[in-house]
Amino acid sequence: MPKPKASLFRSAIPLAVLLLLASVAGAQNFFPLQDVRPGLRGIGRTVFQGDRIEEFQVEILGVLQNLGPKQTIILARLSGGPLAETGVLQGMSGSPVYIDGKLLGAIALGFPFSKQPIAGIQPIEAMLADATFSTPSPAGPRAGLDQLPALENRSHRPIPSGLASLDSLAELPIPLSLAGFSAATLTAFTPHFQNLGFQPQEGVATGAANSPQTSTIVRLSPGPSTALLPGSMISVGLITGDMNMTADGTVTYVDGKRLYAFGHRFLDIGSIELPFARSEVIASIPTLNASFKLSAPREWMGTILSDRNTAIAGEIGRPSHTVPLTISVRSASARSHDYHLQVVNDRLLTPFLAQAALFSTIDATERTVGSGTMRLEGKVEFEGALPPLRIHDVFVSDSALAQQVSADAVVTLGFVLSGGFANLHLKSMSFTLDQVDSKRQLRLAQAWTSAHDVHPGDSVEITALLEGENGLQLTRTASYQVPAGAPNGPLNFTISDANTLNFPDFSGVTPSSLRAPERLIETINSYRASDALYVRVWRQEPSFNVAGQLPGSELPDPPPSVMLILADPSASANSNAALTLTRGAEAARLVIPIDNYVVTGAKTVQVEVKD
Repeated sequence: MPKPKASLFRSAIPLAVLLLLASVAGAQNFFPLQDVRPGLRGIGRTVFQGDRIEEFQVEILGVLQNLGPKQTIILARLSGGPLAETGVLQGMSGSPVYIDGKLLGAIALGFPFSKQPIAGIQPIEAMLADATFSTPSPAGPRAGLDQLPALENRSHRPIPSGLASLDSLAELPIPLSLAGFSAATLTAFTPHFQNLGFQPQEGVATGAANSPQTSTIVRLSPGPSTALLPGSMISVGLITGDMNMTADGTVTYVDGKRLYAFGHRFLDIGSIELPFARSEVIASIPTLNASFKLSAPREWMGTILSDRNTAIAGEIGRPSHTVPLTISVRSASARSHDYHLQVVNDRLLTPFLAQAALFSTIDATERTVGSGTMRLEGKVEFEGALPPLRIHDVFVSDSALAQQVSADAVVTLGFVLSGGFANLHLKSMSFTLDQVDSKRQLRLAQAWTSAHDVHPGDSVEITALLEGENGLQLTRTASYQVPAGAPNGPLNFTISDANTLNFPDFSGVTPSSLRAPERLIETINSYRASDALYVRVWRQEPSFNVAGQLPGSELPDPPPSVMLILADPSASANSNAALTLTRGAEAARLVIPIDNYVVTGAKTVQVEVKD
């Protein structure tokens, strides 16, 4: 991770606003940044065990100017509690530091493998200046974020510098607790979480469970015994229910219902909506690499609304809108398993978190080593009158079925959410998985027609021979009636798997080309599944595919003058619709279902139409 960057917003704060913040800082008993000098001593507050806030000692070593663009960080040596043994703990992010009883800022940075607990302190003025408290639009556009089905090489946040450079002051990685997830999930997704600045670890599930989600977070009404104070631990919930994924940090400052924490970014998304809970520390774990707090969330307390470079901020007592996720695993050799989860509602995070949950359920309930076949049925519902997004496919694999199914299950959801449509709000998600412990795959070996010469109005039988393992052979037949008045000449039948048609049909489709969420969902729902053969009936004539239209929508055999214009690359580049020249005007498409088998291969046969 590069050195912490400063918020561009702060660099443009008018002088009047700075004066106002200074007056507010004085009224709220903040320690002015300009008065910080080496040798000053203060105290910090954090939780090392349970929910008891303890003090530790702070010695100011200096002030680092322009560590990032117009960003100032205070360097300090910490002592007290277990810090001599653990160093600066992951999970201390946000721990408030006071000098002469005045709030200076939050513990936010550290040196990996440091022999002493040396920390960087984020000034409180910067944390207050960056925070916003508006409710985000979950599907609204966000600069720098793309659809993220698997997070491979797409993270907008680089690997923390502590993992790449051992001598740089870096943001403390955020402990990410995964409770109820399989061990293989932790192994498979750790690199992706680290790319986002998290340090995944096996979570601890304690306390009573919630119905129906059986969450480890006990929902209590906030009272004197559960009030959040500066130094309290909080857990930001990404997934809750039968599996829990929470990110842990410390509260820096509480102003009425408003709460400021962490002292650095969560994901630097900006406006967001994430539930947070009061948390208890099970133990502070010392390690040679990076010591951390092992925490367990308790009762929900409110919602994080702001995720900026210098802090996260939220509102105590505010409910958070999450998305129900149901995963059902059906197997002929074992009982069925149903999982009920709640996932944060965010365009970037929701598809990736759903992928991790799907991977874990498959890994925990099904055989993941050796050949296997899995059928996936999914349904994503949206608020309002929008049609649901439907996901259907069958997968085969020799060793990586969980990876393949979980990634493909959410790739279309990520594509839809990347469209940036303001009225596209998730309502619920559900997936059903059926697995067979054998490789059910067929290859198209031969194809033929019932006649070579046909007349307009005749019916043609197209037969496909499919071959599989152990000498398995299947034949499937489709019928096509040649239209009355069909012109003389060759008529082609291409019998193929789904990918042969999906790639050309969807290669030019983008969310922006479809202009409306209904159109986008309708187009994605037309994506073909791999458990069927598809027959494309076509003639050898020039034709143009138009991006943004449903698959199969073409401009067949245009006049030569029109074809010259459409085939001009400069004309296509300057238009809103991408036009692709294809050699073959389509007459019809047929579907031959092959239940519970993945079909591969393609063959083309031809008949001659004669009067």
